[in-house]
Amino acid sequence: MSNLGTPERPLRVAIVGSGPSGFYAADALYKLSIKVKVDMFDRLPAPFGLVRYGVAPDHPKIKNVTKVYEKTAERPDFTFIGNVTVGEDISIHEMKKFYDAIIIATGAETDRKMGIEGEDLLGSYASTQFVGWYNGHPDFQDLTFDFSSEVAVVIGQGNVAMDVCRILLKTVDELKTTDITQNALETLATSKIKEVHCFGRRGPVQAAFTPIEIREFTELADCYTVISPKHFELNDASKKELEDPANAVRKKNFEILTELSKMSPDGKKKKFVMHFCNSPVEILGKGRVQQVVFEKNHLIGEPNQQKVRGSGVTNTFNCGLVFRSIGYLGVPIKGLPFHSSSGTITNQRGRITDSEQIYTGLYVSGWIKRGATGIIGTNKMDSDETVHNLFEDLENMNACPEPSTEALLAFLKSKEVRPVSFADWKKIDAAELERGKALGKSREKFVRVSGMLSAL
Repeated sequence: MSNLGTPERPLRVAIVGSGPSGFYAADALYKLSIKVKVDMFDRLPAPFGLVRYGVAPDHPKIKNVTKVYEKTAERPDFTFIGNVTVGEDISIHEMKKFYDAIIIATGAETDRKMGIEGEDLLGSYASTQFVGWYNGHPDFQDLTFDFSSEVAVVIGQGNVAMDVCRILLKTVDELKTTDITQNALETLATSKIKEVHCFGRRGPVQAAFTPIEIREFTELADCYTVISPKHFELNDASKKELEDPANAVRKKNFEILTELSKMSPDGKKKKFVMHFCNSPVEILGKGRVQQVVFEKNHLIGEPNQQKVRGSGVTNTFNCGLVFRSIGYLGVPIKGLPFHSSSGTITNQRGRITDSEQIYTGLYVSGWIKRGATGIIGTNKMDSDETVHNLFEDLENMNACPEPSTEALLAFLKSKEVRPVSFADWKKIDAAELERGKALGKSREKFVRVSGMLSAL
């Protein structure tokens, strides 16, 4: 009988990643009927992952979820260990010395490529790069975006694609009080973009954005929407999808798209154009993006199971900037099995496994577990499932030889790693809020790790 989880010997769990799935996993652990000590690692000095670096700056209400995470972080049995890269500063094997169980919750840090000719031309970017850049993620601050052309193309029709379109189309006045970085704000202020064309490979009924995201295009200060009436000519299967009570969100989307298609310019200078049933086949240009070739698609199959079929008919579209937003992928961690096509760590309901074995005491949660689907709240159920299975495995878990956070921190110090605590983060946070106040903004983020550390 294991004594793990008793007041004398609390179960020690390391969570790698401090985004939503990491915090939901911590919360689920604290709801168990046992004593648990959680240490949460992040490679950056700042916690909150996707909420801090993925949520658009003009969506402050969504970021309020960090207040819930802060309550978890301020528990006496919780330690935040930022500025530590698991797999580099400390290996999974070395972590097992200090933890009985490890949950990987690193999210999806890279993007899915289109795999077409010309994708790497200058002026062609992943939405991850643009979002990371305007949100102040240290990995993307050396990028430069050229907004000197009048037409931009966004490929993909999920919520992130909508964020990219909206940020490109908003006026500086609409953005200047948000926590968008000052550098991004000043660069976007020089933008010559007048049209953003958003392409999806399926129809308006199948678009992946949420009603809240698409409705925002009815409220832009200097931009109107254009959608061709031909996109509302649906096949029978799509009509049936709209009638299905399970597709209430799609029906709402369709209603809002119909409303948007009736907008008049009203003197507005910028234009948002939605195109459906188009797949990119090639990006053309001499040294940089000048055109995108699209193939017209049609949908075939049963309702809710329709597939895209190319028609062979192509059209060439002139533009100077392309953003792809067709999905995110996780990145592998040394020593763990990885499924490269789905960008996930291979697992069975959260237990890390490969074809031959289950990795005892190793778990996964969030996008790195199931792929980049759903919204922030979707990660809660996902983390609950992982923690439930971890609890089931308690009897067979191997107790770690050095159950001590102090020993772990001493180990990191011996490797000249500078961990950042949650108290440290609160100082960085206060400094960012102060910097923002001076600029009339909600926050001005430090966009370099060195800047965050200098605030300490």
